[in-house]
Amino acid sequence: MDKPVYRRILLKLSGEILAGQDGFGINPERADYLAKEVKSIYDLGLSIGLIIGAGNIFRGIQAESRGMGRVTGDYLGMMATIMNAIALQDALEKLDCSTRALSAISVTQIAEPYIRRRALRHLEKGRIVIVAGGTGNPYFSTDTAAALRATELNAEIVLKGTKVDGIYDKDPMKYPDAVKFDSILFKEVLTNNLRVMDMTAITLCSENSLPIIVFNINQSGNLKKIVLGGKLGTLVTE
Repeated sequence: MDKPVYRRILLKLSGEILAGQDGFGINPERADYLAKEVKSIYDLGLSIGLIIGAGNIFRGIQAESRGMGRVTGDYLGMMATIMNAIALQDALEKLDCSTRALSAISVTQIAEPYIRRRALRHLEKGRIVIVAGGTGNPYFSTDTAAALRATELNAEIVLKGTKVDGIYDKDPMKYPDAVKFDSILFKEVLTNNLRVMDMTAITLCSENSLPIIVFNINQSGNLKKIVLGGKLGTLVTE
């Protein structure tokens, strides 16, 4: 069996992927698809931390633009990440993946409180740790939560699975002539304001020398290829 090039990763998934063609909410078929992709690397013996966004249910920034208070909107978004985490946990456990959901917001009936030492212990026991509730604080995105938890949990890399196959010099959905980067430096992302991740997340990863790979999770097998050392997506490094 091929061996992974990483021992521990933090996988950040966009919430929109859970919506699928529905465009909103949680599509069980998409949850099953994501679970199978994660299962493919779980079977390699990899230590996996996982965070999923909430764009399929609620976006605090968009709610603010329509008159809702930013803090209120952000807390609603955090609760939406918990819904996504539980849906993904259910799909993973159907595939016999040992999984624990931990939340930065107290919801003890459905998820354990996020405590760093507890999360590390679950990882040491070979469980997939799904961290929900963002950072537990408003004004921080799930990208920033991913960077923070990756640093706390000693991950070697952040893998961001999205609907695009990497980082471009401009939005490839709007501009057909957009150019994709195979690799790019953190300072170039910041200087050129490339909105692939929240700038706070990019800064946090840069300060902790934590590389990021942005890739298309909708292409089956991409996640496993990356974990096995395949050159896919865009690598962001110092």
